[in-house]
Amino acid sequence: MNGTLIADNTRGTDDADVLAGLRARLARSARQENLLDVAYRTVDTPLGSLLLAATEKGLVRVAFALEDHDAVLNVLATRISPRILQVPGRLDAAARELDEYFAGRRTAFDLPLDFRLAAGFRLEVLQHLPEIAYGTTASYAMVARLAGNPGAVRAVGTACGRNPLPVVVPCHRVVRSDGSPGGYLGGPAAKEKLLRLESAA
Repeated sequence: MNGTLIADNTRGTDDADVLAGLRARLARSARQENLLDVAYRTVDTPLGSLLLAATEKGLVRVAFALEDHDAVLNVLATRISPRILQVPGRLDAAARELDEYFAGRRTAFDLPLDFRLAAGFRLEVLQHLPEIAYGTTASYAMVARLAGNPGAVRAVGTACGRNPLPVVVPCHRVVRSDGSPGGYLGGPAAKEKLLRLESAA
């Protein structure tokens, strides 16, 4: 019967519409039966396609295309839950705030965040990064001091390099002591683009 219903309702539509309808129905069922642990979507940005993933607690992952979105989803399935589904509506707020940010209309994100992919000193570092104001930068050494361990400069670099929430948690604002950008998960061009965007505002 379900097959007949699908055939009747989709007659004259293209495959993309059919797929979207099936995905929406699956998402509704998963939510109703409490079977959805991670929702995801992709958004187009000046940095290319970004994967956004969220749990009930909040945004848990932002991933650049060069990280391989399928590989990122596999990691989420292993580390959080295999109950992952593409549900764009669950991430509308995150997509909207990113649009505003890239348009120069937002200087800080106001989203619930789920930091479960970071722990220990890495988590400590990530929680201090929003203290670096929009349009400014801080050195790795300065962030180490903020995080309460002045000698852990290299560990700050590792924490920034493994930030599960780049752009939203602004590790791009952390630079070398000589002012040069340093490394970035999304690549050096992405980091420079973000810093230029913020300095132009």
